Amino acid sequence: MTKISIIGAGSAFTQEITTDIMLIEGVEGGTIALVDIDPERLEIARKLVEQIIELSGKKWDVIASQGRREVIGGSQFVINQIEVGGLQTVRYEYEIPLKYGVNQCIGDTLGPGGLFKTLRTLPSWMEIIRDIEDLCPDTIILNYTNPMSAVTLLTSRFTEIPVVGLCHSIQNTSKRLAKFAGVPYSEMKWRAAGINHMSWFVELSHAGKDLYPVLMEKMKDPEVLKKDPVRFDAMKYLGAFVSESSGHFSEYIPYYRKRQSLIDQHCSSGYNGATGYYADNWPIWRRENDERIIQQLEGTLPLELKPSNEYAAIIIEAMLKNEPKVIYGNVPNDGLIHNLSAGGIVEFACMVDRSGINPCRFGSLPEHLAALCRSNMAFFDLAVGAVLASDKEMARHALMVDPLSAAVCSLAEIGDMFEELYEAERDFIPVLR
Repeated sequence: MTKISIIGAGSAFTQEITTDIMLIEGVEGGTIALVDIDPERLEIARKLVEQIIELSGKKWDVIASQGRREVIGGSQFVINQIEVGGLQTVRYEYEIPLKYGVNQCIGDTLGPGGLFKTLRTLPSWMEIIRDIEDLCPDTIILNYTNPMSAVTLLTSRFTEIPVVGLCHSIQNTSKRLAKFAGVPYSEMKWRAAGINHMSWFVELSHAGKDLYPVLMEKMKDPEVLKKDPVRFDAMKYLGAFVSESSGHFSEYIPYYRKRQSLIDQHCSSGYNGATGYYADNWPIWRRENDERIIQQLEGTLPLELKPSNEYAAIIIEAMLKNEPKVIYGNVPNDGLIHNLSAGGIVEFACMVDRSGINPCRFGSLPEHLAALCRSNMAFFDLAVGAVLASDKEMARHALMVDPLSAAVCSLAEIGDMFEELYEAERDFIPVLR
């Protein structure tokens, strides 16, 4: 029987992932194990998953526990979607850097926010990995937790258990590009590769026609440009569209957030780059999502079995049924992208079947795009290394090579910002030597 464990089951992903699993044809039953340290969110997740199963008419069992060791044993798939101390620290990670001129929109992957989320998250995840090795060593880990590259990199260095990092930026962006270009999505062809949140659509065509000239012409319309201002501007100068939203992407490179005039010009509202967008809204989104689920459980909002564009169930189906599927996954770079760092985490097409995740060798990215990816990969390498070695100086160096912090601050200012964040979050991260 199939067994799937979801760790951090209180996450918003649980509803989509469970629904997708129930929609797998021919997989009629098994066990879903739910783990969350928050008892209220765990109970909501349990009731939600049970109701989704009932709606599907399938014969899945649900077990739930705050103690993961009680329920994860024998899992073929472990889905990681944990959040460590985020609600308590999100203001620190936005407001303290802003004092130093580091203006973040999201701040959960790179930059000061991404670094301290890494320092908070990875030690807890390492403890979970040890339990996975003990209780279900033949599993595959499907990671959804951000910072995606850092969590997946740590996992690849810490255990022999196979891991793939999963995101929806490739799926969402490819559909968005088809709309911008005015072509049917099912007929558009592309090749994309890079790292999570910075994969590049290096080829984009429809019926043999290059779509980049079309997009270049479309972006001349101010109404089109304002829909994705940073990504269109970057495409104009770099020659390729990137996979992550304008707001996220603006933080990963040194060009768009280093002075207010550029923020005003390129970074407008919401996910397009608004200052403090995540810090101001994430607690609200989380509460609203919980309220929506409760309304669905009470019957005042409909609960429907609609497929999502997440990859978890596609992987599960491909492996259980040995039906090859293509996903875009985050995996260690074993010569797969020639001009990105060996052993770092890269994102590109992978074939999935009964044998697991099989990356499809990509070749080389255009060198200027690879260089931007490598700048981010150096940050992740230092941040993960700092956790593995409990090395405070290495963590500080990670922030010093962060493209956004380096574009705004001196080395001394970055050091001061690091110390202020470290002191503010002492209760949420292990002591670094």
